[in-house]
Amino acid sequence: MAIAATPALAEPHRYELDPTHTTIAFLVDHLGYADTLGAFLEFEGGFTYDMDTRELSNVEITVKTASVESFNEARDNHVRSKDFLDVEAFPVMTFRADGGAPANETTGTVEGNLTLLGQTHPLTLDVTLNKAEKYPFGHGRFTLGISARGTVQRSAYGMAYAVDNGFVGDEVQLIIETEAMRIEE
Repeated sequence: MAIAATPALAEPHRYELDPTHTTIAFLVDHLGYADTLGAFLEFEGGFTYDMDTRELSNVEITVKTASVESFNEARDNHVRSKDFLDVEAFPVMTFRADGGAPANETTGTVEGNLTLLGQTHPLTLDVTLNKAEKYPFGHGRFTLGISARGTVQRSAYGMAYAVDNGFVGDEVQLIIETEAMRIEE
């Protein structure tokens, strides 16, 4: 016998990004030859999600901008400078959202705001729920496997270095892969 979930039985839960199983990365064009891959190694975040109603709320991801890593020390130091992330003046960037729009059982969009370099602009993430079940070992918590993609125009945040001459692309592709663990209460 199947029992359908009803809104009265639905229960939202708080999830936190697993720092050891989360990647926040980006791709940006370099001189038209190839995209440069980079990642942010220090971050924290979480959200509230109801599996039955697919309602999302209280999304907040904070990234320490100085943790950027592009696998080249000289480039990383340049990206941390005032030409790009200006990490001394702006040590964090934050994404916040208070809802999402499911397209089907496993995909949807999350519309929120990204604050970077002291400016806040809308950002839409295309999200895929890869898996939702109890983790098979280790912490054993209920875990959501999530892939998210978005695009940022860096010049919108005042980060215009090398845009006009085409040396560094204006469009930055965001890549988020995470295992988000349910917080046990």
